[in-house]
Amino acid sequence: MKEEIVIAGFGGQGVLSMGKILAYAGLMDNLEVTWMPSYGPEQRGGTANVTVILSDSPISSPVLDSFDTAVVLNQQSLDKFESKVKPGGTLIYDPSGIHHLPTRTDITVVPVDATEAAIELKNSKTYNMILLGALLKCRPVVEIDAVLRGLKKTLPERHHHLLPLNEQALRKGMEMV
Repeated sequence: MKEEIVIAGFGGQGVLSMGKILAYAGLMDNLEVTWMPSYGPEQRGGTANVTVILSDSPISSPVLDSFDTAVVLNQQSLDKFESKVKPGGTLIYDPSGIHHLPTRTDITVVPVDATEAAIELKNSKTYNMILLGALLKCRPVVEIDAVLRGLKKTLPERHHHLLPLNEQALRKGMEMV
Protein backbone atom coordinates (compact mmCIF):
# COMPACT_ATOMS: atom_id res chain seq x y z
CA MET A 1 0.00 0.00 0.00
CA LYS A 2 1.22 3.45 -0.88
CA GLU A 3 -0.92 6.60 -0.81
CA GLU A 4 0.40 9.91 -2.11
CA ILE A 5 -1.69 12.83 -0.85
CA VAL A 6 -1.63 16.60 -1.29
CA ILE A 7 -3.67 18.93 0.90
CA ALA A 8 -3.82 22.52 -0.33
CA GLY A 9 -5.48 25.82 0.57
CA PHE A 10 -4.82 29.15 2.24
CA GLY A 11 -2.73 29.58 5.36
CA GLY A 12 -4.98 29.52 8.41
CA GLN A 13 -7.29 26.78 7.08
CA GLY A 14 -5.43 24.05 8.94
CA VAL A 15 -3.78 22.57 5.84
CA LEU A 16 -0.41 21.87 7.47
CA SER A 17 -2.04 20.66 10.69
CA MET A 18 -4.22 18.22 8.77
CA GLY A 19 -1.13 16.84 7.04
CA LYS A 20 0.80 16.58 10.28
CA ILE A 21 -2.04 14.74 12.04
CA LEU A 22 -2.31 12.35 9.08
CA ALA A 23 1.46 11.77 9.16
CA TYR A 24 1.41 11.05 12.91
CA ALA A 25 -1.51 8.67 12.37
CA GLY A 26 0.59 6.82 9.79
CA LEU A 27 3.40 6.52 12.31
CA MET A 28 0.92 5.21 14.91
CA ASP A 29 -0.16 2.58 12.36
CA ASN A 30 3.51 1.59 11.80
CA LEU A 31 3.64 2.96 8.25
CA GLU A 32 6.51 4.67 6.48
CA VAL A 33 5.69 8.39 6.31
CA THR A 34 6.85 11.61 4.69
CA TRP A 35 5.40 15.04 5.48
CA MET A 36 6.57 17.89 3.28
CA PRO A 37 4.97 21.32 3.83
CA SER A 38 5.15 24.16 1.33
CA TYR A 39 4.01 27.68 2.13
CA GLY A 40 4.79 31.32 1.47
CA PRO A 41 6.12 33.81 3.99
CA GLU A 42 2.60 34.81 5.02
CA GLN A 43 1.31 33.05 8.10
CA ARG A 44 -2.35 33.48 7.22
CA GLY A 45 -3.90 34.14 3.85
CA GLY A 46 -0.99 32.94 1.72
CA THR A 47 -1.15 29.67 -0.16
CA ALA A 48 -0.08 26.54 1.66
CA ASN A 49 0.07 22.87 0.78
CA VAL A 50 1.49 19.72 2.27
CA THR A 51 2.42 16.43 0.69
CA VAL A 52 1.96 13.31 2.80
CA ILE A 53 3.03 9.86 1.66
CA LEU A 54 1.93 6.81 3.64
CA SER A 55 3.39 3.44 2.69
CA ASP A 56 3.98 -0.03 4.05
CA SER A 57 7.39 -0.06 2.33
CA PRO A 58 10.26 2.47 2.27
CA ILE A 59 9.55 5.76 0.47
CA SER A 60 12.21 6.74 -2.04
CA SER A 61 11.41 10.46 -2.32
CA PRO A 62 8.95 12.94 -0.83
CA VAL A 63 8.87 14.95 -4.08
CA LEU A 64 5.90 14.14 -6.30
CA ASP A 65 4.50 15.29 -9.65
CA SER A 66 1.17 13.49 -9.26
CA PHE A 67 -1.01 12.31 -6.40
CA ASP A 68 -3.45 9.54 -5.57
CA THR A 69 -5.57 11.98 -3.58
CA ALA A 70 -5.89 15.76 -3.46
CA VAL A 71 -7.82 17.69 -0.82
CA VAL A 72 -8.30 21.26 -2.03
CA LEU A 73 -9.79 24.09 -0.02
CA ASN A 74 -9.79 27.01 -2.47
CA GLN A 75 -9.96 27.84 -6.17
CA GLN A 76 -6.21 28.45 -6.52
CA SER A 77 -5.49 24.98 -5.16
CA LEU A 78 -8.12 23.37 -7.37
CA ASP A 79 -6.64 25.09 -10.43
CA LYS A 80 -3.14 23.93 -9.49
CA PHE A 81 -3.76 20.35 -8.32
CA GLU A 82 -6.78 18.99 -10.24
CA SER A 83 -4.58 18.05 -13.19
CA LYS A 84 -2.04 16.39 -10.87
CA VAL A 85 -4.43 13.74 -9.53
CA LYS A 86 -3.58 10.37 -11.07
CA PRO A 87 -6.28 8.79 -13.27
CA GLY A 88 -8.49 6.74 -10.95
CA GLY A 89 -7.50 8.97 -8.02
CA THR A 90 -9.65 11.07 -5.73
CA LEU A 91 -10.22 14.82 -5.52
CA ILE A 92 -11.95 16.06 -2.37
CA TYR A 93 -12.91 19.74 -2.28
CA ASP A 94 -14.97 22.22 -0.30
CA PRO A 95 -17.35 23.95 -2.75
CA SER A 96 -17.38 27.16 -0.65
CA GLY A 97 -15.35 29.68 -2.59
CA ILE A 98 -14.99 27.44 -5.65
CA HIS A 99 -16.17 29.25 -8.78
CA HIS A 100 -15.04 26.76 -11.45
CA LEU A 101 -15.95 23.21 -10.48
CA PRO A 102 -13.66 20.26 -11.22
CA THR A 103 -14.10 18.96 -14.75
CA ARG A 104 -12.16 15.69 -14.86
CA THR A 105 -14.12 12.51 -15.45
CA ASP A 106 -11.29 10.00 -14.93
CA ILE A 107 -11.10 10.62 -11.16
CA THR A 108 -13.53 10.43 -8.26
CA VAL A 109 -14.62 13.96 -7.34
CA VAL A 110 -16.06 14.39 -3.84
CA PRO A 111 -17.56 17.74 -2.74
CA VAL A 112 -17.63 18.16 1.05
CA ASP A 113 -19.26 21.33 2.38
CA ALA A 114 -16.94 21.53 5.38
CA THR A 115 -17.66 25.23 5.84
CA GLU A 116 -21.35 24.55 6.45
CA ALA A 117 -20.58 21.53 8.65
CA ALA A 118 -18.20 23.60 10.81
CA ILE A 119 -20.97 26.17 11.27
CA GLU A 120 -23.32 23.37 12.36
CA LEU A 121 -20.71 22.25 14.91
CA LYS A 122 -20.46 25.89 16.07
CA ASN A 123 -16.67 25.94 15.75
CA SER A 124 -14.83 27.07 12.62
CA LYS A 125 -11.66 25.35 13.84
CA THR A 126 -13.26 21.95 13.13
CA TYR A 127 -13.09 22.71 9.38
CA ASN A 128 -9.91 20.75 8.69
CA MET A 129 -10.99 17.77 10.81
CA ILE A 130 -14.23 17.51 8.82
CA LEU A 131 -12.21 17.30 5.61
CA LEU A 132 -9.79 14.81 7.16
CA GLY A 133 -12.78 12.65 8.09
CA ALA A 134 -13.98 12.80 4.48
CA LEU A 135 -10.50 11.80 3.31
CA LEU A 136 -10.47 8.82 5.68
CA LYS A 137 -13.88 7.69 4.40
CA CYS A 138 -12.79 7.94 0.74
CA ARG A 139 -9.30 6.55 1.29
CA PRO A 140 -9.10 4.58 4.57
CA VAL A 141 -5.30 4.65 4.71
CA VAL A 142 -5.11 4.86 8.51
CA GLU A 143 -7.42 3.90 11.36
CA ILE A 144 -9.47 6.67 12.99
CA ASP A 145 -8.00 5.64 16.38
CA ALA A 146 -4.53 6.38 15.00
CA VAL A 147 -5.76 9.78 13.80
CA LEU A 148 -7.11 10.56 17.27
CA ARG A 149 -3.77 9.55 18.84
CA GLY A 150 -1.97 11.67 16.22
CA LEU A 151 -4.26 14.59 17.01
CA LYS A 152 -3.52 14.25 20.72
CA LYS A 153 0.22 14.27 19.93
CA THR A 154 0.06 17.39 17.74
CA LEU A 155 -2.47 19.40 19.76
CA PRO A 156 -0.92 21.36 22.64
CA GLU A 157 -1.98 19.96 26.01
CA ARG A 158 -3.84 23.16 26.87
CA HIS A 159 -6.22 22.33 23.97
CA HIS A 160 -6.82 18.67 24.84
CA HIS A 161 -10.30 19.61 26.04
CA LEU A 162 -11.10 20.04 22.32
CA LEU A 163 -10.32 16.40 21.47
CA PRO A 164 -13.98 15.25 21.72
CA LEU A 165 -15.09 18.08 19.40
CA ASN A 166 -12.38 17.15 16.91
CA GLU A 167 -13.46 13.50 17.01
CA GLN A 168 -17.04 14.63 16.38
CA ALA A 169 -15.79 16.68 13.39
CA LEU A 170 -13.86 13.70 11.98
CA ARG A 171 -16.94 11.51 12.22
CA LYS A 172 -19.12 14.26 10.70
CA GLY A 173 -16.77 14.42 7.70
CA MET A 174 -16.96 10.65 7.29
CA GLU A 175 -20.77 10.79 7.35
CA MET A 176 -20.83 13.51 4.67
CA VAL A 177 -19.25 11.25 2.04
